Amino acid sequence: MMRPTIEAMAEGDVEAIARLRLKAFFEGTGRTLDEDMAGLRGLIAGDGFEAAFVARDQGQPIGSCLLVRNEISSPHDLTPWLAGLIVEEEHRGGGVGTALVRTVEAHAASAAAGTLYLYTWQARGFYEALGWSALETFEQDGAPMLLMSRKL
Repeated sequence: MMRPTIEAMAEGDVEAIARLRLKAFFEGTGRTLDEDMAGLRGLIAGDGFEAAFVARDQGQPIGSCLLVRNEISSPHDLTPWLAGLIVEEEHRGGGVGTALVRTVEAHAASAAAGTLYLYTWQARGFYEALGWSALETFEQDGAPMLLMSRKL
């Protein structure tokens, strides 16, 4: 199993990760590369509570995960959120996603967050295996969505 290096996202990672995110999350939404890059830069330059982490394989960014105060267009008044977990297809199944999630959890815990939240649909089993609990199923933009949480 590959040992990914997990680090705080740097300016040099922003474009590669934004491209990965656009393909995975924003196909057909009209979100632009520049918009996503600006969002990531805002997290990097933020107050230190919100955070962007990147997984590297031989120096190259292959995945990312974020800690954000507010999830985009959330119907739930909760905070903070684990968001934007993404790992390049060819690097999945090797523990990279788990390492990213654990890094975000540790960061949130060190910032005194008691509970972390996330939205998913397809990845429910992945998160349950990491100790997350399903709280509520709802519909967003006509698609089923699941709210999950984890006590830190």
